[in-house]
Amino acid sequence: MSRYLNHWYVYVLGGIAAVSLVRIVSDTDDITSAGTIRAAIIATCPILMAALGGLWAERAGVVNIGLEGQMILGTWGAAFFTYHYGPWVGVIGAALFGIIGGLLHAIATVTFGVDHIVSGVAINLIGAGAATFLAEAVFPDLEGGGPRQLIGLETPTQVTIPGISDAALDLAGKHWFFVSDVAAFVGALTTRVSTLSIVVFALVLVSAYVLWRTSFGLRLRSCGENPQAAETLGVNVYLYKYIAVIISGALAGIGGGFLALVSSSGFNTGQTGGRGYIGLAAMIFGNWRPGGLLMGALTFGYTDSLRLRNAEAVHALLLLLAVGLIAYAVYQVVRGQRRAAVGVTAVGAALLVWYVSTDSVPRDFTSMTPYVTTLFVLALGTQRLRMPAADGRPYQKGSAG
Repeated sequence: MSRYLNHWYVYVLGGIAAVSLVRIVSDTDDITSAGTIRAAIIATCPILMAALGGLWAERAGVVNIGLEGQMILGTWGAAFFTYHYGPWVGVIGAALFGIIGGLLHAIATVTFGVDHIVSGVAINLIGAGAATFLAEAVFPDLEGGGPRQLIGLETPTQVTIPGISDAALDLAGKHWFFVSDVAAFVGALTTRVSTLSIVVFALVLVSAYVLWRTSFGLRLRSCGENPQAAETLGVNVYLYKYIAVIISGALAGIGGGFLALVSSSGFNTGQTGGRGYIGLAAMIFGNWRPGGLLMGALTFGYTDSLRLRNAEAVHALLLLLAVGLIAYAVYQVVRGQRRAAVGVTAVGAALLVWYVSTDSVPRDFTSMTPYVTTLFVLALGTQRLRMPAADGRPYQKGSAG
C-alpha cells in the first residue's frame, strides 16, 4: 500500500510540475491560479457525484444511463426543499428525487428485465419532462421563481482556514515555478470551500471503503461479476441490485443539487448540461474504481473551469495536452505498446502544431472543451478497461440452477 501511495505522490508532483512549466512557457498564469482551481473543484463535484452513482449501479451489474435524468430531478428537489426548509434539507430533497429516478430504473431493469439502455434513456426523458412540468406548476408562485427558474436560494456555508489561506494566496501571486502552483492548490482548498464540496469528496472515500472493505460491498460487487454464483452462496441478488441503483440515484440527485445550490445561484431548467453523461464517461475512464473516477472527474472539471476563465487558458490547454500525450506515448513505449504510442504521438504532435501556429482557439471550440475532452480521454483510455463481468446482462432469480 505504501508503495502505491508513493507512486501517486510522484504522479501528482509530476503533474503539477508539468502544468507549472506550461504556465511559464505559455505565459498564462490563469491555468493554475487559485481561482481556476476553485472553479475546477466546483465544476468537478456534480460530475463526481454522477460518476460515483454510476459506479454503485454498475458494480452491482446495472448500467445506469439515467444518471442525467436523476440529476435533473435532483436540481428541482434541491430548489424546492431549500426554498422552504434550507440548504441541507434541500440536499436531502435532491437525494430523494434522485432516488425516485433510481427506483424507477431498478423496477424496470431488475424486476421486469427491461434493457438497461432503453430504461436509462426513458429515465432521462422522464426526469427532464417532470422537472420542467413541476417548475412551471410550482415555481411561478414563489419569490424569485418563474416557469423555468427559482433563484436567490440559500447556499451551504463556506469554510476558510485563516492564516493558511492568506499565506498560500500571497505565495501563489508571486508566480514562481512549482512553488506558487502548489500554493495555489493549497489556497483553493482553504479559501471559501463549500461544505457541500467537502461532503461530496467524503462520499467518495465512504463509497470506496464500503464497496471494497466490507462484506456488504463484496456481496454487492459479486452481483456485478457473477450473480448466479452469488445466488448459490445465499446472496439476495435482487435486493443488492435494488440497493445499488437506489444509492446510485441518490448520489446523482445530490450532484444535481450541487448544481442548483453551489455551481449557480438557483434552479434553471436544463442546467445539468449533459454532466450525467460526462460523469458516466469519468467512471469508465476510471476503470470502475473510485480513485480512477475521481481523476476522471477532476480532468473534466478542470477543462470545464478553463473555458469559463478565458480563451487564452484554453489555448494553453493545447500545449498541456500535447505534453501529456507525448509523455503518455513514452510510457507506452516503455511498456512495449509501440503501436499505440505511434497514434498518441501523432495526436500530441498535431496539438503542438496547433498551439505553435495559432494565438487563440475559436470561441465555439472553447465552449466545447469539456465535451471534446470527454471523447478524447475515452478514446485514449479504453485499452486497459475492465468493466464488471455481468454489467448490463439480464439476470433472473433461480437461473443458477
